[in-house]
Amino acid sequence: MDNTCLFCRIVAGEIPATVVHRTETTLAFRDIDPKAPTHVLVIPVEHYADVAVLAEANPAAAADVLATVAAVAEAEGLAGDGFRVIFNTGEHGGQEVFHVHAHVLGGAPLGPMLAGR
Repeated sequence: MDNTCLFCRIVAGEIPATVVHRTETTLAFRDIDPKAPTHVLVIPVEHYADVAVLAEANPAAAADVLATVAAVAEAEGLAGDGFRVIFNTGEHGGQEVFHVHAHVLGGAPLGPMLAGR
């Protein structure tokens, strides 16, 4: 755990979150600034800076994150119409919290992948 990491503090219960799914290795909770009708963040319980670090250091935990993404999509009713999963990685990728997290977005048509420049 990184005591300065927002998501580690959520895992530790120091900061409240609306948890929608929990496993031994993952935590899924609602984003406080949703970008779609459904916007859930899925994180590994252990701290990894980004998805590339997670994939290299602990492929099993990366698989657990994806399994939780699927479980959240099903539980939130997104599986039928579809949903988007986003991992922002690094400054240029738009990552704001440096604890790997997947954004699960859905509940309405989401439009193009990237905004126009």
